[in-house]
Amino acid sequence: MNDKKPTRKNIRLKNYDYSSCGAYFVTICTKEKQNYFWNNAEVVTETLQEVELSENGKIVEDAINNISKIYPNVLVDQYVIMTDHIHIILIIDGDKNGLPMAAPTLSRIIGQMKGYVTKKLGVPIWQKSFYDHVIRNQKDYEAHLKYIYENPIGLSYKKKDMRF
Repeated sequence: MNDKKPTRKNIRLKNYDYSSCGAYFVTICTKEKQNYFWNNAEVVTETLQEVELSENGKIVEDAINNISKIYPNVLVDQYVIMTDHIHIILIIDGDKNGLPMAAPTLSRIIGQMKGYVTKKLGVPIWQKSFYDHVIRNQKDYEAHLKYIYENPIGLSYKKKDMRF
C-alpha cells in the first residue's frame, strides 16, 4: 500500500516578493466546498434573490473588514462572499513615497484572516491553501473586478461600492 501523499504544486510566482506594493486577487475555498456562508443558497440560485449571509458568513465578513485594521497599509478593495468560497482584491500600499511600509506577506494576511475565522467558529473550515493572482495593470484589475461581480450568477453580496 502506498501511503505517500501527492505533492502540492507551488502556484506562487518564483522570486516574487508577496509583500510588494500592488494589487492581488485572492480566492479562498472551504474544505470540501461546503456551504458555510449563505443561509438561502438554494433559493438564491433558483429565484435570483438577495443573498442572506449565515452567521459563519458574517464572521468571514468581519474578518475581511478587520484586515485593514490589523494591517493599515493593506486595503480590501473589493470582495464577494459566495456559498463555499470568497474572492478578495487586496491592495498593499506604500508610504507617501511609494515605498513598502513593513508590509506583511500575502500569505500572512490570508493566514491571519483564516485563523480569525477558525478561532471564532471553533473548527477549521478552510482548504489548506489559497489561490492568488498578482494584478499587473488596469486591464487585469478590471477583469478581476468583473469576475467578482459576475461570479455569483449575476448576484453578489457586497458591502462596498464600486470604486474606479
